[in-house]
Amino acid sequence: MNTDITASAKPEYPVIDRNPPFTKTVANFNTLDYLRLTTITGVSVVVGYLSGIKPGIRGPSMVTGSLIGVMGGFMYAYQNSAGRLMGFFPNEGEVAKYKKFSP
Repeated sequence: MNTDITASAKPEYPVIDRNPPFTKTVANFNTLDYLRLTTITGVSVVVGYLSGIKPGIRGPSMVTGSLIGVMGGFMYAYQNSAGRLMGFFPNEGEVAKYKKFSP
């Protein structure tokens, strides 16, 4: 049984942090990450509202949809941010940003 926890695929882009901590990953969110988070949340609110019309539970259904949307949007943004830091997604901006701070 293979217990190696390293990635099976090798990064295609420069690696900034092989194992970025939560705070660094969230601090690395860019405008597109926040836009995706907001879009996924907004769509989930509408879907929640529309799915609650027939049974007459629009409010609770909308709140549930928004919570699911916030969590899903955050996880998607987090995945993209961590992927850029680990070198799995294009990261030209991050390389330039972190190169300024390294000795």
